[in-house]
Amino acid sequence: MPADFQVERQAALQRHRDIVRLLADGELHSGAAIAARLGISRTAVWKAVRKAADQFGLDLESWRGKGYRLREPLQLLDISLIRNALPSSVQQQIGRIDLLDDVDSTNSWLMRCAGDGAPGGSVCLAERQRAGRGRHGRSWVSPFGANIYLSILWRYPLAPAQLGGLSLAAGVAVARALAAAGAQQIGVKWPNDLHWRRRKLAGLLLEVAGESQGPSHVVVGVGVNLRLNPTRALAIEQPWTDLTTVLGAGTYCRNTIAAGLIAELAGALQRYGKDGLLPFLAEWQRLDAYLGEPVELILGDRRIAGVHAGINRDGALLLDSDGERRAFHAGEVSLRVHPR
Repeated sequence: MPADFQVERQAALQRHRDIVRLLADGELHSGAAIAARLGISRTAVWKAVRKAADQFGLDLESWRGKGYRLREPLQLLDISLIRNALPSSVQQQIGRIDLLDDVDSTNSWLMRCAGDGAPGGSVCLAERQRAGRGRHGRSWVSPFGANIYLSILWRYPLAPAQLGGLSLAAGVAVARALAAAGAQQIGVKWPNDLHWRRRKLAGLLLEVAGESQGPSHVVVGVGVNLRLNPTRALAIEQPWTDLTTVLGAGTYCRNTIAAGLIAELAGALQRYGKDGLLPFLAEWQRLDAYLGEPVELILGDRRIAGVHAGINRDGALLLDSDGERRAFHAGEVSLRVHPR
């Protein structure tokens, strides 16, 4: 790609970012004001604004003679605000924080960084994911500026096999962060979902790599629904909710929530490295939203019905079925709960 084309492309991308930041308040902005802010001609404004909206998948309204606005205002992420909201003890644990406007997935980005030697405590946040992922290759709906898409890298001297319970510890950490933000009645669904009133509010994806005997590294990805447009959420194949429904519109700050997630995850990841899953077991059992309920486990083409009997010390799901109690590990199965 010619160097001058790359320069032009980067300049256009920066202009699109500037337009989104200008329109993020959801108020009307005149073409003259936008032209003055960007240093472009009035005639170039419409095209630039339209391209910016298309670039990031935003709903734009234009009013003849009045200007342009986004259909819904945005709370954009800000690294400095996030860092300043972290306790000093956590700031010492966290290294680089990459904030991306657009990425395939924060987990994929950070796994690539890990392969290039990024230190433990590295964090990636994104305003939008083009290929956000959940367990078993499921997609994660990731529109621009609407939710939290966050991944954190942690390095351990442990073997990958010793990290089997880490998703549960991370789930407890996310539940703590959401509770600190004011969300009540948060429950966990084995192995890596956060629910509110039986609807999915957040989820985790852990990816582990390393030597068979250690060391190893893990990328913990977290997605939290903050404000999901029902039309955009049509691809979600299960009951869902968002923090706006839980707390009310305008009652939370994305940057504060991101900082809370980073702080709780860093603490949990460090504690797991020292003490394993044991310190998190009692809290997980207390938060388990489906303990004692009839459930169904899906193992490929097989389905096993039973009663959810909790988890063991390794984080495996315990299922009472046909008069016996069996343990199932997260890599093998999916848990299906019955709607009410």
